Amino acid sequence: MNKDEFVFGTRAVIEAIKTNRHIDKIFLKKGLNNELSQELFQLIREEQIQFQFVPLEKINRITRKNHQGVLALLSPIEYHNIETLLPGIYESGKDPLILILDQVTDVRNFGAIVRSAECAGVNAIVIPEKGTARIGGDAVKTSAGAIHHVPICKVQGLAKTIKFLKDSGIKIIAATEKANTIYSDSKLHMPLAIVMGSEDTGISNSILQLTDEQLTIPILGKIESLNVSVAAAIIMYEAVRQRSQL
Repeated sequence: MNKDEFVFGTRAVIEAIKTNRHIDKIFLKKGLNNELSQELFQLIREEQIQFQFVPLEKINRITRKNHQGVLALLSPIEYHNIETLLPGIYESGKDPLILILDQVTDVRNFGAIVRSAECAGVNAIVIPEKGTARIGGDAVKTSAGAIHHVPICKVQGLAKTIKFLKDSGIKIIAATEKANTIYSDSKLHMPLAIVMGSEDTGISNSILQLTDEQLTIPILGKIESLNVSVAAAIIMYEAVRQRSQL
């Protein structure tokens, strides 16, 4: 991890919060409890910043400098709010094309997906606060900088966000090997959100149950599945193809 991707030390992290640096997560040493740390805790609560109590060794693996048991991971991007973003997409006269990533934790896959999404004209990418690839320098590099051009929306719960999207007139589809409908046989030209899951476990069952349709990509070779970034690109561009024919 590059040194410009984190800030360490209690006072330095407090200042980073007060100056509106984009903070991804804060690591705190277990048992941290002093007057200055109480000020930090108050700021974390007020700004609703994600934090985690960790063993000292985890912070030491990132930096051996005088971190005082406090280290903030910085984000190279500013996150967006999907609930405020969506009305603007509709008002611009576009049919929204949203990508939802459930448990995609590999940073290289994440970056490749963002790159394809930007090329396909995706309006927003939704990710959960927990269980997702960290957006740092590696994500920027693997996305070829596309991450700066596609709004990334980090949400507390994917289920709640999916329900909001459905209430807003958006069809929710999921790409899964368990489906029977081939992706090209589905109508994807309307306001659409595509849910993609991790290569290991796929989309969680609780999220699958909320989708309007489940689609599969035919596998004709001996390998059982596609890389998630390739699968995402195939379905995004099928939506692009259908929209171009209207």
